[in-house]
Amino acid sequence: MGAQSRVDIIAVNGKIWTENPSQPEAEAIAVRDHRIVAVGDSAAIRKLADEGTRVIDLQSRRVVPGFNDAHVHFFWGGQGLASVQLRDATSETEFRKRIADFARTQPRGEWIVVGNWDEEKWTPARLPTHELIDDVTPDNPVWVNRSDGHMMLANALAMKLAGITKDTKDVPGGVIVRDKDGNPTGIFKDAAKDLVERVIPPPSDQQVDSAILAAQQYALENGVTSVQDMGFTGSKATDMQALVVRGYQRLFAQNKLKVRVSARFPLSKYQRLADLGVMTNFGNDHLVIGSVKAFADGSLGSTTAWFFEPFTDAPETSGGPSDELRNPEQMYANMVGADRAGLHIATHAIGDRANKTILDLYERLEKEDGDADRRLRIEHAQHLRPEDIPRFARLHVIASVQPYHCIDDGRWAEKRIGHQRALTTYAFKSLLDAGTTLAFGSDWFVAPIDPMAGIYAATTRRTLDGKNPDGWIPEQKITVRQAVHAYTVGSAYAESQESEKGSIERGKLADFVVLSGDIFNLDPVKIEDVKVDVTMSGGEIVYERGKAATSKTAE
Repeated sequence: MGAQSRVDIIAVNGKIWTENPSQPEAEAIAVRDHRIVAVGDSAAIRKLADEGTRVIDLQSRRVVPGFNDAHVHFFWGGQGLASVQLRDATSETEFRKRIADFARTQPRGEWIVVGNWDEEKWTPARLPTHELIDDVTPDNPVWVNRSDGHMMLANALAMKLAGITKDTKDVPGGVIVRDKDGNPTGIFKDAAKDLVERVIPPPSDQQVDSAILAAQQYALENGVTSVQDMGFTGSKATDMQALVVRGYQRLFAQNKLKVRVSARFPLSKYQRLADLGVMTNFGNDHLVIGSVKAFADGSLGSTTAWFFEPFTDAPETSGGPSDELRNPEQMYANMVGADRAGLHIATHAIGDRANKTILDLYERLEKEDGDADRRLRIEHAQHLRPEDIPRFARLHVIASVQPYHCIDDGRWAEKRIGHQRALTTYAFKSLLDAGTTLAFGSDWFVAPIDPMAGIYAATTRRTLDGKNPDGWIPEQKITVRQAVHAYTVGSAYAESQESEKGSIERGKLADFVVLSGDIFNLDPVKIEDVKVDVTMSGGEIVYERGKAATSKTAE
């Protein structure tokens, strides 16, 4: 072979699930210049190799396209890896002890953040207060989030630094939880979080880069080669995402950015991108910008998701719209402006009323701005009225969903919304049956980034408490093939990158994953035990578990 046609890498002897309908399965892949140049049987692919070609023996293992997580908060996730770990704390006592132990390792004045606590794992399941941790954190302000990211706990020092007192007024689109005397308990929900976050110092470049690299390692260990970074919440969201995008660029320049990133900015600040002429997918193979994200409401766990009917266990409220949706005409004007600037739009919506309202706005946009390939998305699409499910396909709206939430929230969701509304919660099968495009993600830091956990969740719906062995709302289970498609082709389509990735076929980026088990021929219950043996990005091995793959130079 001449220098121009030399194949850099071949991977042979595999069971390759291509996601290419014209060639569903294969044995081998050839790579040149980070892209796939051939897919076929091992004998044919071996003929493409010469003395300089690297050969990877897949050892008859299952290979799938690199997973594309359609919804992550990448910096937050990486930052959380180095912070106090509260997700699996099973009581108030353990929660307090972990914060106390971590505080002893921190310099005086250092903020303790992230955490990811979940009071639903405690008995009784009640919200923590600042009094629980004040005496063990006298020198460190604490600002730790609930696992859904929509509710935070501040200690007394953090509230003092933020100037929060009994006289602090409530915030539109947010909640300051108070005791019977009107004093803040330390819990802040949604828009009220800004009251504290405005005084937290921004991270340094070194802290940003360290968090990204930690997040990247976690992603690659789990076979995630692409992530769609949904950024931050609150008034600092745009500035924080700009800091992180600069970090991505620094790491890319140093050849350290191995995961592919699509980064979104807040819809309300779309003009910052529009003024520069930036449109969707401005960038390169590793980093693109030009898409925006909005919020319609809060979360189920924080009782800030927006429903038509009150919560079953909190009948005094039905949740409410987000701060930006409180002025729907302004939010719509921003959608129109972003759309005309060539910026694709995604909107977080949890409650049934939030989802219906966003579908209405999207339908209005389609009617008033004409036909276009907009890739409109609803992030989470969590609780839907039956009559709204067909509207996703009819309006070409992508349901960007996170299946792990189903087996997590399923432990307690019916306590909050009752059985009837739960029937169309995480309605993956109903959405697929209606013709909707599903894009799968994790919502990490909120849930693990592990696609095996997501596929397990979507195919079994077995809740984390073990109380639904046959699945919670089992009629909404989907197949392994459907789940893998949503994690690869569906997610690539959702970011307008389906011509570049999502399947293993000629011309696409050489991103693929070698698994320890054949998920298509396993009982789905066993999928959560399957590991990633090898992750390849652009034909480069970026993660290898226990040196499971063997490689050599062709003879």
